[in-house]
Order: sequence, then structure tokens, then C-alpha cells
Amino acid sequence: MKTLERPPGVLSEPEWRVEGRDKVTGAARYAADVRVPNMLHAAFVSSPHAHARIVKVDASAARGMLGVRAVITGADVRPARYGRRLQDWPVLCWDHALFIGDRVAAVAADTPEIADAAARAIAVEYEELPAVLDPEAALAEGAPVLHLDPSPYLYLGGKRPTVPNANVQGYGLHEHGDVDAAFASAHRTFEHRFTLARTHQGYIEPHATLLWLDGDVVRVVSTNKAPYGLRQQMAACLGLPEEKIVVDAGHIGGDFGGKGHSIDEFVLYYLARATGRPVRAVMRYADELQMSATRHGGTITLRTGVDREGKFVAHSARVVFDGGAYAAGKPVATLMPGEAMVTLAGYHLPNVRVEAMTVYTNQIPAGHSRAPGQPQNVFAAESHVDLIARELGLDPLELRERNAIRGGEIDVEGDVWHDSAAHEVLATLRREARWDAARGRGHGRGIALGARPSGRGKSAIALRLDREGRVEVLTAVADQGGGQHTLFQRIVAAELGIPLDRITVRRGTTENTPRDAGIGGSRVTPVQGGAALEAARKLKAKLDEVAPGAPFAEAARRAAPLEIVAEHTSDANVNAVYAYALEVEVDRDTGHLRVLDAVLVADVGTVINPVAARGQLEGGFIFGLGQALMEELRVEDGRVTTTNLGDYKLPTIADAPPLRIVLLTDSPGPGPFGAKSVGELSNPGVGAAVANAVHDACGARVFSLPVTAEKVFSALRTERRAGPQEGWHTDAVRE
Repeated sequence: MKTLERPPGVLSEPEWRVEGRDKVTGAARYAADVRVPNMLHAAFVSSPHAHARIVKVDASAARGMLGVRAVITGADVRPARYGRRLQDWPVLCWDHALFIGDRVAAVAADTPEIADAAARAIAVEYEELPAVLDPEAALAEGAPVLHLDPSPYLYLGGKRPTVPNANVQGYGLHEHGDVDAAFASAHRTFEHRFTLARTHQGYIEPHATLLWLDGDVVRVVSTNKAPYGLRQQMAACLGLPEEKIVVDAGHIGGDFGGKGHSIDEFVLYYLARATGRPVRAVMRYADELQMSATRHGGTITLRTGVDREGKFVAHSARVVFDGGAYAAGKPVATLMPGEAMVTLAGYHLPNVRVEAMTVYTNQIPAGHSRAPGQPQNVFAAESHVDLIARELGLDPLELRERNAIRGGEIDVEGDVWHDSAAHEVLATLRREARWDAARGRGHGRGIALGARPSGRGKSAIALRLDREGRVEVLTAVADQGGGQHTLFQRIVAAELGIPLDRITVRRGTTENTPRDAGIGGSRVTPVQGGAALEAARKLKAKLDEVAPGAPFAEAARRAAPLEIVAEHTSDANVNAVYAYALEVEVDRDTGHLRVLDAVLVADVGTVINPVAARGQLEGGFIFGLGQALMEELRVEDGRVTTTNLGDYKLPTIADAPPLRIVLLTDSPGPGPFGAKSVGELSNPGVGAAVANAVHDACGARVFSLPVTAEKVFSALRTERRAGPQEGWHTDAVRE
């Protein structure tokens, strides 16, 4: 195992958040806080039908209202479409509406109230069409094709991969080894099917945008966490040069994957062009929950063959995600959630076949949410592994120990792991969770193992040195609560060997910063942090060249003013491994369950921001707990019925059980000083650990998220055996 080289000093100092004072004093500026003179307000008309032809739009009454400055319809924007990778979502619909909430008209007015009244005055005539609300129905022969002619859709960055069905957004098929022969020779084969609900990211700040024209330059203030990405998408959609669009993303009030996708900026451009004035839009939560890019629902079918020792010899999977009406919210080349193909993470798998797809339906469009694709796959995979263990009569932790990947072995994607902390993680979990201790009656323990790749991509950062020995870090990276700017400060200070208070971090716009990939995909620490480290090394080398051997302060006086720009690319195939053990109590008479205790063991490499790292892991646990126990975006006939956060049921502190976190720091990652990514590490495994613990407590197996009392009660009623569940769990560990 490679030895970590950690810089002394600064990384062990207390962590003070760079942006903390502004947030606690109220000085932090969010997009909805920005005002400019003569600003107008936008409102929209949306389809009440899941699938309909737009026959006629009559906006005459709205246009005649006092205070209304512009009304536009699909005819005014045609053929403009937007999207992060595939631009298939119309700025305003001109012929068909494909989901409830699809926009068909927009208004700009002097006040929000006037804009809302004008939107209500617009009359739209629809011809309702049959709706396709289920992915399997959309794949069936003879199903209505929702996107009849996708040939005009722009695909950013290459050529769109082919798909096997007109209603498929993105598709992947991976195979390695001899899968059929391995299944044929397996001692036993197990197959299970799991269902996943749609969920919302649950950020507190809704999307907000302010856009105005400054001569021939379009200026945008946005909640989008990837300003350069938004600029590229706007340029492609609107037919403008990228350098004529300036995007400013300030503080972002929560993200969790949801703030990489934007929908308002594009239509606001047309309203600003029509009025010659700035136009602002702030989404209501009813709109957020009805039309923002949610986590994909769907079904996952897993089949695994084992030998006589319980080792996995063959694995196949079919993953069908409901992509909704448009693929626009997905940034990856495959047009699927980022980890859609990773159906059994963290295990040695010599023979694998995985088929995955996202499917067009007349539902709310789906996009990215924290660790996209993994919470769904990990819930299915770790439930599947637990069921296999119990059928084989093995301790679920022991089965994972037999199959967890080691260095030199291949994973579900066919990649060789050069190093693996999986066995150390499991051994630590067994000890820290007191796994072998007796359970009380009605109590159960469940575990989940998982792995998350460190983020990849390319970014650049600038350092500016003055004669007083102060260093300014200039970046396009926004702050969405993850402590990114504090990370840069600590990396640069550690590498230069100077105090933290000599480093300031300034966020700029796309007009005055080096190009950046944006926040997402566990990318900030290895990619943007790598750029900060590279810039600090280049600055140190320049100072050594100007003043060899001189102290930093003296070298700065001789060399400053000096600006260094460094670019960094991270493409290392390195995974961080984690494992959970949760204890639950289940009331067999009602199905009510309560999580009593949780232990998380996480392989994190070097910790640069100790407070932020623990905050990300704790926050990820609560994020996963909400989606495990209560969160579900309920949809009836294409209409979202949970239209506020009260109905949607986010977890609160009252729902949080005791959580113990054990960090393993000796396995190096690709980030600065051997750091690994942790932002999306801890949420995917919670759902499976809960389901497994419930099964252990009462014998009821729930095959869908969230794991609710109603589902547990239903499973208990249909349970065929009255006694303890067969398997490793015996009467010896019960009261």
C-alpha cells in the first residue's frame, strides 16, 4: 500500500469556514437577494396534462393588462431547446406538452402579482393524448413515441450514443468474462427485483435567476453550481458566442445534485430581449417539486450465482430508470445517472453482464441527485446480498468479507482495483458495531457495503501574490455549503507553509476566472483541489527561482506582484469504500420501526477539512436516512401530489439516531496530499442497511424505498413463517 505524505502543520489547525462570517451575519448574497433597477418579474403557464397537443394559445387578454411588458409563447422561441448534454427540452412548448408542468407561455410584468394574474389570463386549448407513465409500457411494442424526431436535438460534446428504442434516452450494456458459463456452473443462483421511488434533493433555497442584456452581453445571476457549464448550454441553445454570456453564481442555499440543472435562464433571455429590461424568476416550491430534475425512480433486477463457499461467480443486472419527459437534466455522455451501471459496488466479480437504460415517459423529468444512480443500485445490491446470505445460512457480514474486492481483482465494471480498503472497512465495522453481540427481541441489525469513485475532470485556479506576502485564490467555484473555499485556503497554505490568514479566496464570474468544471460528481477535492495544489507548487517554484533559499516573505517582496494560473486533470480510477451497521426496533403488531443506532466506517484518505468532512458524512447519513424511511415524490397520473416540503417529509433532528463515524485515513486517494472524496460517500448505503435491519428484526423484507411502517406491516402479514427468519440469525442471539 502506498504511504501517504501529509504536510505538517496547517492541516491539523482548527478549521474556520472562509464564508462562515458572511452566512451567520446575513451578508452572504444569494441569487434571490440580487436586485437591479427596472427589474421585471416572470410567471409561466404550464400544461395541466401529462401528454397533449397544443392547439391554440390566446394571450390577448394578458397582453392588454396594465403592467404587463411582454408575453411570449412557443412560437416566439421555436426551435430553441436546452439541456446539460442533450438539448431536448423546449424553452417553451410549441406543439406538444410532455408532462404536467411543461411550460407553454411566459410573462414579464412590473410585479410578481401582475405577472401571475397575466399568466392566469392566457387561454390554452389542448388536445389530450394518451399518456405513457411507466417505463416498461414505454418500451413495449406499439407504445406512443414521445419524441418523434430527435434529429434536431443538440448533443454537447461529441455524438449521441445510439439507443435500442425510440423511447430510450440513454442506454448501456457492459459484459466481461463468460457470464452464461459461470451461471451454468454456479452452485446456486439468486434473483430479486427492487423498486425505487422518485425523490427530490430537498434543498431549502429554490432555483432563482436574474438576467439582463448589457449591450451585446447577456448577464446572468443564477443558483446554478456550474457557471461555465450553464454558459455553454445557453450559448448552444440561444445561438450566442460563449464569451457574450457572463454567469455569476454566488452563495447557493443547498444543492445535493439539484443545482446543476437550470430551466429559467433560457426563457428569461427571450423576455429580456422582448422588453429591454432585466427579468427575474424565483421558483415556488410547488413548481420545484413538479418540474425540477428529481432522482430517478425505476426498477432493478439482479441475478447472482455463487459457488459452494458463497463466493460470487456470476452477476447480471437489468436497470430501468424512469427518465421522465426529457433527458435535459443529465450531464453524462450516456444520458443516464452517473453510476447507473454500478450494480454491485465493492465486490470481486469475474463474470458480469449489466444492462441499464433511462426511458422517456410522460412524467416529471429526472436528473442528478447526490451520488446519482448509487442510492438506487446500492439499495438493490445490498438487499440482494443480504438475501443471498440468509438463504445460504451465512452471517451477512461474513458473506461480504468473502466477496469484498482486494487489490488486483476486478469489479462490476471490469476495472482492476490496484488497492482496496474494503476488508479493513469490514473488519473495523465488525469491531466498532459489536456485530456479534446479542440482539434484543424486536431488534435487528443491518449492514451495507459500498464504494464511491473519486471525482474526475479538469479545472483551473489562479493565485495572486502581493508584496506583503498575501495570496489570493481566484476561482469560479461557487459555495453551496460544502466548504470548497476553505479547502482551497488550507491546501494553498499547507503547500506554501504560510499561515491560513495569509490566504484569501475570491469567487469570480465566467468573465474573470479560469475555466472550471463546476461542483458535482465528488469532483471538488481531487479536481479543483488538485488545481489549487498545482498552482501553489508553481508559485513556490517561481519564488525559488527569483529568490533561492529566501524565506517566503522575502521572496514575495522580490517577486510580487505575481499571478499564477494552474490547470489540473484528475482521471484516476480510485474508490473510497464505506460500510454501515444500523440497529432498528420493529413493532410486529404495527410495522412501526425506529433506528436506534448507526455506525459508519469510511475510507477517506487524508482529511483536509476535518469539520467539513465530518459534516458531509453526517449530512449524507441524514440525507440517506430520509430517503430510506420517509421521502417519496408521490405522483398520481403524472401529477406530483407532494407539492411542499411538509407533505414531502424531510427528516429533522428528531429523526436522527446516534451516529458514530470511524475514519480510515491510511489508504491514499487522488486528491491533494492523498485525500479522497466524501461528499457523496455516505448517503447511498443507508436504505439497504435499514431494510436489512428490519428483515433481521422481524423477518419482513421490503423490496422498495422508502421502508415505511405500512410496507413492513404488509410484509409481516404475508410472511409465511411464524418463527425467526431462516439463516444465520438463530435463537441463541434472541432474548
